[in-house]
Amino acid sequence: MKVLQINQSDIAGGAAIAGYRLHQGLLSQKVDSRLLVDKVSTNSDRATQINRKRTVEHLLCRLSSRLGLNYTLIPSTFNLQKHPLIQEADILNFHNLHGEYFNYLAIPSLAKHKPIVFTLHDMWSFTGHCAYSFDCDKWKIGCGNCPYPKTYPSISIDNTRLEWKLKQWVYQRSRLTVVTPGYWLANNAQESLLKNFSIHQIPYGIDTQAYQPLDQNQSRSLLNIPTGKKVLIAAAQSFTDSRKGGDLLLEALALLPDSLKTEIVLLTIGTAGEAFAETVGIQTINLGYIGGDRVKAIAYSAADLCVFPTRADNLPLVLQESMACGTPMVSFNVGGVPDLVRPNVTGYLAKPEDAKDFSQGIVQLLEDDTLREKMNANCRAIALQEYPIELQAKRYIELYQQVLDKK
Repeated sequence: MKVLQINQSDIAGGAAIAGYRLHQGLLSQKVDSRLLVDKVSTNSDRATQINRKRTVEHLLCRLSSRLGLNYTLIPSTFNLQKHPLIQEADILNFHNLHGEYFNYLAIPSLAKHKPIVFTLHDMWSFTGHCAYSFDCDKWKIGCGNCPYPKTYPSISIDNTRLEWKLKQWVYQRSRLTVVTPGYWLANNAQESLLKNFSIHQIPYGIDTQAYQPLDQNQSRSLLNIPTGKKVLIAAAQSFTDSRKGGDLLLEALALLPDSLKTEIVLLTIGTAGEAFAETVGIQTINLGYIGGDRVKAIAYSAADLCVFPTRADNLPLVLQESMACGTPMVSFNVGGVPDLVRPNVTGYLAKPEDAKDFSQGIVQLLEDDTLREKMNANCRAIALQEYPIELQAKRYIELYQQVLDKK
């Protein structure tokens, strides 16, 4: 079986990391998996960069964005069916198709020649422009009068109803099999433009050997964390991204009792983490961007709690990584977060946008050592049972075979 994963990047970004982990899982199961992506960061001979005129298409994308029709002026996508990797593949697995490299209007021409599995990593595939719609559900009926034109990917003119119609046109002319990593996204897909396709729920897989509980004292020593402290870890690509809720975390930390603040060290992974120390008076160690699994596992293992103040998410890799390392989590009850953060089992779920409740969750778990230790064990056990990468790969292989048999 030859499977070609089409994605924006091989390892840059959450959807890319998720796709790459699936790719590795398939290789471990002796499946001939390859990557065709816009940005290659690894040295793998199985990752190939899409050949296109980037300068010209960047200008065309700027034009389409000003027209409120993102990604509709990328002509190179229509030539992809001639690419040797696509011609050789038995099945195509789409991942993140937004990001100035893929024209979704070309999906019908690709689907005419190859069976396609479409793995969703957010809501973009069935909305009028956005990756996350927050409290808006106009995507169910056709979009228009968008309340969030500036949310990613932003638009200058509200043509969301037309983009929704274009996607509808695409799906009416394509045969796809849809996969979602979590129940929340699966439920949304079943109420969307994709409802007429077969929709399967297969969670992301994680390497439970790379991400496992390590000795906490040794991990703290490696990161130069002072002894006798409670340690929180927060991770985001950028803490300035409103969707990731950096402002809510600042507010929640500020609400902590002063006596507790002096006992806490905050580890941050990502950009703009330094602001926390300056704003709330909590000792902060900013680790910056971390690409290696081993260093991330050390950071999660050093922490007592993972704090993840997201406003909207699918099945966050940060929480899955924390879970595999046996570190309980505090997050908001939004999107696919409850799949991972299970109240009194693996962590604390706060009410959306409620920084006070989030803060109370931190206090409750930091003060209850017995409950936290129980959650440590639960996190690891659930990661081993539900999210090993081998299980994800086997589920995808079964689905690929079903799709090929139908063909």
